[in-house]
Amino acid sequence: MKKSLFAALLATCFAGAAGAVTEAEVDASFLPYKNGFPAFPGLQAGLVINKDNVEKFKDILDYANYLTVKNGWREIKVGPTFDFPNPKGYVEETKKNAGKTKLGTKIGEISGFTGGRPFPEEPSVSDPRAGEKLAWNFKYGINWGDNAAVYPFYWKYRNMTTGQVERTLKFNFHFLNFKYRTDHPPIPGVTPNASNLYRGIYLNTLEPQDLKNTQLLIQKYDDDTKLDDAYLYLGFQRRVRRLATGQVTDSFLGADLMIEDFEGYESRVSDMKWTFKGAKNILMPYYKHNEMKLTDEFKDPSGYKFIDFGGQGGCFADITWQLRKVYEVDVEPLNPNHPVGKRVMHFDAQIFGASRTVIYDRKGELWKSFTIGKAHPDHHLPINKGTGIGLDDSFEVVDVQAKHCTTGQFKGQIDPKLSPPNLFQVQNMRGGD
Repeated sequence: MKKSLFAALLATCFAGAAGAVTEAEVDASFLPYKNGFPAFPGLQAGLVINKDNVEKFKDILDYANYLTVKNGWREIKVGPTFDFPNPKGYVEETKKNAGKTKLGTKIGEISGFTGGRPFPEEPSVSDPRAGEKLAWNFKYGINWGDNAAVYPFYWKYRNMTTGQVERTLKFNFHFLNFKYRTDHPPIPGVTPNASNLYRGIYLNTLEPQDLKNTQLLIQKYDDDTKLDDAYLYLGFQRRVRRLATGQVTDSFLGADLMIEDFEGYESRVSDMKWTFKGAKNILMPYYKHNEMKLTDEFKDPSGYKFIDFGGQGGCFADITWQLRKVYEVDVEPLNPNHPVGKRVMHFDAQIFGASRTVIYDRKGELWKSFTIGKAHPDHHLPINKGTGIGLDDSFEVVDVQAKHCTTGQFKGQIDPKLSPPNLFQVQNMRGGD
C-alpha cells in the first residue's frame, strides 16, 4: 500500500514539475557528440560485421539486428560517426521555451508547449514518465521538418526466401506541419486552422495500374487525446471513405507495415505505455546518400539514383551504419486487442529519428525488424543542403516469422511548394481523377 502510494506521488511529482532547463542541457541535447564520438573495442570505419564476428559486437546491435546478422541474412558495413544537424529555427525555439512544458496527469496530456523540443533535458530511468517525455520529443520532432515530400517513393514486396519481387508500388508522399513551424513560412503556423490540426500526411499511388490514384490522408490533431482522422480514396470506386480506428493497424495495401508504422510510429502518445530503458550506443543506419551504392533501376528524369538493396531476398538496404547514442523505449499498446505486443524503439539522441524498431507479437515472440535509413541533407539533392533535416532515405520491414519483407527507396525533397495546405483536405481527394 505504502509502495503504491509512493509511486503515485512520485509520478505526480515528475508530471507536474517543469523545472529550469539550462542552455548547456539544450546544447547537449542537440550536440551529444560535442566532447567526442562514441567508440567500441575493435569497431572502426570500413569494418564489415558478419556472422563470423557478430558475437564481438553483440552489445552495440539491437536484438533483431543481431539475429539478422547471426543468421547470415545481412552484413553490416560500418561507417564513421558524424553529426546530424537540426534546423536552426527549431533549436532556437527549443532554447526559448526550455523548461515550460509539463506533462498532464494522464498519458497524452501536455501543457505549456509552444514549439521546439518539449523535453530537451537528459532523461533519467528514475523518472517513471521519462519514456512519455521522449515520446513527446519524437512527436514534436523534425522528421521532414515543417514540410516536405517523398517524390517519388518506391515500395517493393519481396519473398525473403526466394528473392522474388512480388510487387512494386510507386507513391508520392507529402508532409505538412500546421502548427509549431520554425523554419519555413508561415511561422509559427498555417492559418486558418479551425480544426486545430498539428500535422497532415497525404499520399497518392502512381503505380501499379490497379492501385493508381489510391490516396490516403491522415489529419493529426494537436490534442493528442483526440483520435486522428484518416481517409482513403480508392480510384476504382471514386469515393472517399473514413477509416475506422482499427484499420490503421491492418496491413497497408498488402505491405509488411501498417499505417501506424509510418515514420517509425504514426499514432498518438496516448495510445501507448512508454517505458524508458536507458541510453546506450548502438549501430544506426545513418549515412551520406551520395557515398552509398546506388541503383540504376529507376530512371528518374533528374538523374537522381536511389539506395540499392541486397542481402537475403534483397531485403536489406546496402548502406553504412554508425555508432550513435540512442534512447531505448519499450512501447506497449494500451488496447489489449492491438496486433503488436510490444515495440522496442530506439530514438536517436540527436535528431530523434525512430530508425531502429524491434516489433514483438502478442505472444512475446520476435515478429518484425524495422529500419529507416537516415541521410545527411548536405550530401543529397541540392534543395536539401543546409536544411538541417535528417532525411528518411530507405526503409525495410522484415517479417522474420513469414520470411517476407517490404522495402522502400526515397527521393526526399525539403521543398514547401510540393506540399501546399490544400493538399491535406478531403476535398482534394475527391478531385484526384
